[in-house]
Amino acid sequence: MGRVVLVTGVSRDLGGRVAEAVAAEPGVDRVVGVDAAPPRHPLGGAEYVSADLHGGSLAQTVADSGADTVLHLGLTPSGGSSGGRAAADNGNILGTMQLLDGCQRSAAVSRLVVRSSAAVYGESGREQALCTEEREARSLPRSAYAHNAAEVEEHTGALARRRPEVSVAVLRFASFIGPSIDTPLTRYFGLRLVPTVRGYDPNMQFIHEDDGVEAVRRMALSGSDGVFNVAGSGSLPLSQCLRRVGRRRFAMPERGLRMLGGIARRGKLDYSPDQLRLLCSDRVVDFSKLERELGWSPAYSSQEAFEAYLNERFDGHREHRAAPPRGRPHRPRAALGA
Repeated sequence: MGRVVLVTGVSRDLGGRVAEAVAAEPGVDRVVGVDAAPPRHPLGGAEYVSADLHGGSLAQTVADSGADTVLHLGLTPSGGSSGGRAAADNGNILGTMQLLDGCQRSAAVSRLVVRSSAAVYGESGREQALCTEEREARSLPRSAYAHNAAEVEEHTGALARRRPEVSVAVLRFASFIGPSIDTPLTRYFGLRLVPTVRGYDPNMQFIHEDDGVEAVRRMALSGSDGVFNVAGSGSLPLSQCLRRVGRRRFAMPERGLRMLGGIARRGKLDYSPDQLRLLCSDRVVDFSKLERELGWSPAYSSQEAFEAYLNERFDGHREHRAAPPRGRPHRPRAALGA
């Protein structure tokens, strides 16, 4: 009998595409895609199960599915919920706790892969060029998003200690980007007037959406344990990214982020001060551990991933677009939303 895989977050780009890709694997019999919000894209051979974040149904879904492999890629609040990103982050913490409870109770679960973020490293410090998985953060991450990612990792680590027979991998992703993906960062690049924080020109490291899907697929089917950075090689200064997208920017002092929060709450700016704080942390991660464990490297560098995004969003009128690197065939993907 083949594997049974449960994937959370299938209403979003990463979760939906991973569910579709894993369902096509010959050694997988069944894929169950779970989210509070319905998927916006066909899941191929995967099936969709709705799970409410506030009733214990997520833990029950783990048991009912009989899954031996669980891929936790995030959860989306139901369509009627309010509260924006804060509600999504809180829902993800609650959903993670329910999911891990289900994994702990299930005798079938033997493999768990959890999405996290490189934002957990906080500020990198000038003397260290690359962040490795063994590095201790010099200070707590300043953004709520980074705090929530760190809390997800903490709960995941607790499960690994309680169930040592379960193989657990945590993936710390750089910022996703690409032709079809829609994230707070891509919306930031699309603002007519782009806010920046005075005195900061951080290095931006990206992971192409295709490489992100491939990293999860390969990790799901492997037996590698531990924490792994996932990113494209190299980086670009934020100022260079903004010049390439041709947006006007205005720099504000860091203490002005509170004022920016008031503007955002009134609906006059589609970018929060919490998201802007993420851009104040200058970090570039080392992903050599991932390369060694999987025998695989992301096909796109950070610059190539950013170019793929530019070609689609800002040069879409051109008849010919830049081809994917290293001779890979281009496979168009439909946009799934954030």
